[in-house]
Amino acid sequence: MKTPSFFFLAEETTAERTVWPQAAFFHLYQEPNPSLLPQNALSWAMQGPRPVVLSGPSGAGKSTLLKKLLKDYENIFGFSVSREYPYTTRQPRPGEVNGKDYHFVTREEMQKEIDAGEFIEHAEFSGNMYGTSKGAVQAVQAQNQICVLDIDIQGVKNIKRTDLNPIYISVQPPSIDILEKRLRDRKTETEESLLKRLTAARVDLELSKEPGLFDLVIINDDLEKAYSELKELLLEEIKKTQESRKS
Repeated sequence: MKTPSFFFLAEETTAERTVWPQAAFFHLYQEPNPSLLPQNALSWAMQGPRPVVLSGPSGAGKSTLLKKLLKDYENIFGFSVSREYPYTTRQPRPGEVNGKDYHFVTREEMQKEIDAGEFIEHAEFSGNMYGTSKGAVQAVQAQNQICVLDIDIQGVKNIKRTDLNPIYISVQPPSIDILEKRLRDRKTETEESLLKRLTAARVDLELSKEPGLFDLVIINDDLEKAYSELKELLLEEIKKTQESRKS
């Protein structure tokens, strides 16, 4: 019997290279703008297992939780390395490979794709553009696999306006003070970039209080407890996917 796979799509990295980085922030203080959504975004629907939207500030622990899932389900998880992999206009960092870590493009190329409606949502952070293409999710779902998207709070609100119908999960730190300590302990941020991330995190946490925005909010103050909550929610979708593959 075949088992479902998870594909992780993300949009922006911290100075530290991670597998599932924090997504970018775009129009943080505004409501979702329909003009920023892909053409026909309000009407197109995807077939296959429900995707999982994972959101939360950098340092909340999303990467650690997902790595634990990989360890426990090493034959279930995988990575999308197709041409639809997340796009960014920033320069590759040491060790990053075009088409594997990201699809590195020019601003002009990415804007052209955005104008053509090829992105589920997109954002700009620190002068660089990031986005998840519609084709990336469609390619994963076409294989009856579960797609996990790591996006920011504004991206969550924009996706709410589409027919994607994912499971929405927010991973949050116990407090801003603890988040700051985690970011400082990484020793990968400049003081300026750290302050930007903390400012973005405060906005993220405030906007995430909107009732009904997430199916599950995980306060990551105890890793094992947080992981148990995440796994419990995802196991239901795993079972559904397994059953669909039997038929």
